[in-house]
Amino acid sequence: MLYDCRSVADRDRGIAAAIEAVRNGELVVLPTDTVYGIGADAFTPYAVKALLDAKGVPHASPPVLIGSRHTLDGLAYTLPTAARDLVEAFWPGALTIVVKHSASLRWDLGDDSGTVAVRMPLHPVALEVLRETGPMAVASANKLGQPAALTADQARDQLAYSVRAYLEAGPAVDPVPSTIVDLTGDEPVLVREGAIDLARLREVVPELRESQVA
Repeated sequence: MLYDCRSVADRDRGIAAAIEAVRNGELVVLPTDTVYGIGADAFTPYAVKALLDAKGVPHASPPVLIGSRHTLDGLAYTLPTAARDLVEAFWPGALTIVVKHSASLRWDLGDDSGTVAVRMPLHPVALEVLRETGPMAVASANKLGQPAALTADQARDQLAYSVRAYLEAGPAVDPVPSTIVDLTGDEPVLVREGAIDLARLREVVPELRESQVA
């Protein structure tokens, strides 16, 4: 079902429905500060599998969205100073950081390399859901090979009945993908330059280098 979160009453119903769906292992579509995302409980393996199947990417490892900076401490095995500085400067916002996740976490995010990509989005609807559900595996709300959804209605056209609740908050304002920084090695590496450019990142972490992978 699609809920128009631009209406106060529908927003309350939609957020409640999305929270319930995630807790039941179902899929939801929600707005973020980049494009719309399709999400599932990060700790429910069959829900994550359903997310990947809905997108048509069965072997991917979706990033994790969180609703609080403090949640990161529970997910990461260790956080280097650069990670904390970047989070302080750019969260919530369009920065995804890749960190080593805690070995004690019981989750299955696809191709498990012991790392996880984490972001705290700057969108009130997403944050309200995430603060109740906890960490969610979230990927762009589109089928493989199709354009990213800029509204929940566009996402519904592609994903249809695979999703329990669609939260509509109007067209994505800034559909530039998030910037990704890998913080799992000896020095931070810019994996993808997106909404936050290299110059701004180096104001916070001067030692950040660009990836050599073409």
